[in-house]
Amino acid sequence: MASSSSSAGGRLAGTLSLRPGVASLIPGLPDDVAAVILCLLTFPDQSRLRATSRAWRLLLSAATLLPLRRSLRLPRRHLLCLFPTDPSLASPILLDPAAPTAWWSLPPIPCSPQLYGLANFAAVAVGGQIYVLGGSRFDARSYPLDNPSSSAAAYRLDLVLSRHRWERLPDMRVPRGSFACAPAPSGGVIVAGGGSRHPTFPSYGSRTSGVEWYDTAARAWRVTAAMPRDRAGCVGFVAHGAGDGREDEFWVMGGYDGYTTVGGVVPSDVYCRDAVALGLWSGKWREIGDMWEEWERARLGPVAAISAEDGRVTEVFMLDGNDIFRYNFSLNRWLKEATLRRKIPSTQSCGFIAMNGELYVLTSAKVPVEASSPWRQSKKRLALEFQVYNPAAKTWRVLTTHPPVNVPIDFRTAALCTVEL
Repeated sequence: MASSSSSAGGRLAGTLSLRPGVASLIPGLPDDVAAVILCLLTFPDQSRLRATSRAWRLLLSAATLLPLRRSLRLPRRHLLCLFPTDPSLASPILLDPAAPTAWWSLPPIPCSPQLYGLANFAAVAVGGQIYVLGGSRFDARSYPLDNPSSSAAAYRLDLVLSRHRWERLPDMRVPRGSFACAPAPSGGVIVAGGGSRHPTFPSYGSRTSGVEWYDTAARAWRVTAAMPRDRAGCVGFVAHGAGDGREDEFWVMGGYDGYTTVGGVVPSDVYCRDAVALGLWSGKWREIGDMWEEWERARLGPVAAISAEDGRVTEVFMLDGNDIFRYNFSLNRWLKEATLRRKIPSTQSCGFIAMNGELYVLTSAKVPVEASSPWRQSKKRLALEFQVYNPAAKTWRVLTTHPPVNVPIDFRTAALCTVEL
């Protein structure tokens, strides 16, 4: 490792020295050593330090930094991107798990004075680019005011650029919220299902079976084969080589496809126990069948997918109550994997996401903070707790951090995604 670090840093030092007007990285240190030190810093620190000098700006640019990390054989780095609430009102925030105390705020997406309360949107990252797609929102110009409408808006932010700002993309062909979404193997994103949803009455809403994907080269949305039936509230991921002939497939799991009434009065969703998969080469859907028996659970819980070094999904996990289940592709069944170290009450919401080969269970609450003086009243500060499970080592660890948010996070409306750099 020392020899590879020295050779990689040496090549970088030579590259920088060939550029006129570029001074040494850190005075008194060889450039190869300084390059390795800066390469190991957290993403928030690297973003702040780009303005230090021209040499640091060149080194900490994506064109130089990413090849250097690969040459040093450093593991992939995932950042957590958290959308606490409506991203047009509250800034999304980034966290580097390597430094759980270092949060980095991103700019909010452009807002409209007539539209508010955006929820049920999808946040997904493709490389260093973050997409915010669709959702349900309220329109002050519509009547009645308490009925949300689906959004077709699409935004993208590129973390690789030195200046972070949201770019408005062409609208999706079909407005949708609460839908399945995943990075497409050829770049861009693929979305399926969704619709609009009333916060109180599930029957006051729409469902769709439409599927489309964003063509980054043409900057346009392309429509592909629709799902066998309408479905919303579902999750999606791309399983590489899971289909016939080792075909890559876009899987859509769970969700709801209709509603019924309890006692003939109260509307209630009808949840799906099956999954469907779209062959990305053939363009055909296949039905997977029920993934559990009716008595096992009412609906699919939060799902997280772990990827290999090449980005291919290798394992899929679900959080059901206080238990984590692993999906068995051959059996089409969820098998119990582990139980949370700290129980989460059924009335408390939580987040579930995969980063760096581990599973993160997120909960938020306000915790007391020690007063600076004995005669001062103690205050409470928002804390975010991570219960981190490593499926390979079968081990747990717990982290606590304080995000720059003033109110507890409701993970039923918040959005999470991971960004790989």
